[in-house]
Amino acid sequence: MGIIAWILIGLIAGFIAKAIMPGKDPGGVIITILIGIAGGLLGGFLGKVIFGVDSIDGFFEISTWIAAIIGSVILLALYRLVTGNRRHA
Repeated sequence: MGIIAWILIGLIAGFIAKAIMPGKDPGGVIITILIGIAGGLLGGFLGKVIFGVDSIDGFFEISTWIAAIIGSVILLALYRLVTGNRRHA
């Protein structure tokens, strides 16, 4: 898949992860997209390592979307742990 496809999957997966885990996060749309893109890569890597499957097959494959969403949720949770309850002055 090309970079445009990864950005599109990242955008959608990031928004879905945000909907699954609602709450205030210190970050905007750009952070959501970056978490989604990285989450897609993480989900694909974990699917390959843990289950031995090639979970990043193509744009319209359900396994690609599930991997991207799960990876995005994991990264969003880690992002919240790292940033914690930081207050902006």
